[in-house]
Amino acid sequence: MTTPFIGTVFTPAHDPTRLPAAVRAAEAAELDEFWLWEDCFSHGGLTTAAVALASTTRIRVGLGLMPAPLRSVALTAMEVASLHRLFPGRFVPGVGHGVQRWMEQVGSRAASPMTLLDEYHAALRALLAGDEVTVDGRYVRLNAVCLQYPVPGAPLMVGGEGPRTVRFAAARSDGTLLSAALTDDRLRAACAEVRDAASTDDHPIVAPRLVAVGPGAADRLRAEAARWGRDSADDIAVAGGAEEIAAEFTRLGAMGITSVLAHPTDDEPDLEGWTAVIGEAAALLR
Repeated sequence: MTTPFIGTVFTPAHDPTRLPAAVRAAEAAELDEFWLWEDCFSHGGLTTAAVALASTTRIRVGLGLMPAPLRSVALTAMEVASLHRLFPGRFVPGVGHGVQRWMEQVGSRAASPMTLLDEYHAALRALLAGDEVTVDGRYVRLNAVCLQYPVPGAPLMVGGEGPRTVRFAAARSDGTLLSAALTDDRLRAACAEVRDAASTDDHPIVAPRLVAVGPGAADRLRAEAARWGRDSADDIAVAGGAEEIAAEFTRLGAMGITSVLAHPTDDEPDLEGWTAVIGEAAALLR
């Protein structure tokens, strides 16, 4: 088993004005990764990714994920390529279906989300590689589009939860992003799907885990589990100090998860202090 990379998630529950301090705290704690979400109708994912990258010098910044129905693929390619060039080796973007009820709200819901993701992912990879792309698909239509500043070899991940999407991500992308608040059984099943479909043995698998520390941690996790529609936090979260958190991260790494992301509760009272404890846990694994 390889020790997983350790990171944190800055969720839309936290005001974007807190982002610079949060990402600097993650870098000061010597964490490997810092991940953002693009939830409707909250933080803009590429905007916050740019702020996080500009506020730090070392830490990798992931965006999981950009909803394909919400964004023109040409515009996504332009924005992603710009961030890759400005911060080489530090930006890890991901795309996916998006939450379907949100896509319905904005008039962008696809009748076939898998067809859209297939077309979108293929076009985005080709654009980032510097190809001139002409395609007349069911959802994606481009006519001789080519980026002026491509980034050949830049990583592009795919996120999802269902077996078809996970297998697509494993077979076609540079890494699979899993949803938050998944039970152990669902994590094991997803990892098995990735192992079965991936073309390499070292395909990255990124998964969040709910974490609470300090007084009232167990109560906050129970409330968080309820927000995720779970009856219990027992197998979707960990509460405690650095040693308990490190043990949980080790256990998740043994399942095959290559990047474990500590996910705070919505009501975490001290985000920077919480991050410091995550850093202590990560140090125990080195």
